[in-house]
Amino acid sequence: MTEDVNKSRRTLLLSTGAVGVVGAGFAAVPFLKSWLPSERAKAAGGPVKTDISKVEPGQMLNVLWRGQPVFLVNRTERQTAVLESLNDQLKDPNSESSMQPDYIEDIYRARKKNFLVVVGICTHLGCSPKYYPDLVPQSFDENWKGGFFCPCHNSRFDISGRVFAGSPASRNLDIPPYTFLDENTIEIGTDGEQA
Repeated sequence: MTEDVNKSRRTLLLSTGAVGVVGAGFAAVPFLKSWLPSERAKAAGGPVKTDISKVEPGQMLNVLWRGQPVFLVNRTERQTAVLESLNDQLKDPNSESSMQPDYIEDIYRARKKNFLVVVGICTHLGCSPKYYPDLVPQSFDENWKGGFFCPCHNSRFDISGRVFAGSPASRNLDIPPYTFLDENTIEIGTDGEQA
């Protein structure tokens, strides 16, 4: 048996194969990089700092965090004073099945009694509830004591975001991780130490 091996042909085939592999690698890099999140997407998922110095008592500020609204409410003493009287009308008055950080424990559901930070998405089907701060009768509740009402399916939440019994929503409004960086600045998305 004779070996008629054309070494230049073998070298050409190996060289062509190697160049093809390297070329495929270069072609794959942009394709694979396109799967990585953009800088804009990374920023959207990061913490959000907000100045709360101009939020007057009774007012609400709406901030976008991770593509969802977060309500920042500077509650009045009158609004927080009625919270305990509502406990027997709520599904989960002690927030035992709520989605919230461990440091949120009492009926105020807040690091500071007067300042509520809550995700503004109804826990029923994801609509955004409206803020009704006044302790006056409303068309949806003649004994209204302030809070949030979801017009999509009539879920009602008190001023701490706790859901009323009889509402379609299954749990209280979610509390995101947050911290006060100082008296006028809040950071949503981190559980840092209190200022």
